Amino acid sequence: MQKLLDGLHDFQANVFATRREFFERLALGQRPEALFITCSDSRINPALITGADPGELFIIRNAGNIVPPWGPNHGGEAATIEFGVAALGVKDIIVCGHSQCGAMKGLLDPPSPDDFPALCSFLGHAAATKRIMKENYGHLAGEALLSTTIEENTLVQLENLRTHPVVAAKVARRELNLHAWVYELETGVVFSFDPAERQFLPLGEQRHEPVPGLQRRAI
Repeated sequence: MQKLLDGLHDFQANVFATRREFFERLALGQRPEALFITCSDSRINPALITGADPGELFIIRNAGNIVPPWGPNHGGEAATIEFGVAALGVKDIIVCGHSQCGAMKGLLDPPSPDDFPALCSFLGHAAATKRIMKENYGHLAGEALLSTTIEENTLVQLENLRTHPVVAAKVARRELNLHAWVYELETGVVFSFDPAERQFLPLGEQRHEPVPGLQRRAI
């Protein structure tokens, strides 16, 4: 805790004080460029890996970068998506998974529902990921299985995004682009799904195109 307090004092004295006008402008309102949906994992820092300043990313974080599909029981994810798209006018939504994801490990090897009832229920929104892995990737094991699960899950969550009316309407008008990314902790490389190649490629080695509707990766 002391490290956090020291960091707070440093921010106030050496960051905020030197950029006071910038932060005062932020207080007047926000206009983020993108909605960034990623995992709660403490090793992921969206602003750090993208170089974004405060005010440039609208962020959703939860276990497994999961987007519950549209339904009668709207939660915080649906409300945040709706506000980001309809009120803030973001032009891009990025679902960003990451290597060594504990939530995806839990999807493949579920914890006890007696010990983690809420987590087990929440991972139900990735049931399609689990089914895809079971029926199409039975030949994989270990790290290869986990890495592929992480990639497939980002695509599944993009499809869940499309069930949200505000997203579907904007995508149909070509006013909103959807992207699937995977951040590799151990190398710092970000992979993006390339719809033309139907696979994840390092950003910078491809044209960064949005993912079209229901485009699956090559198995």
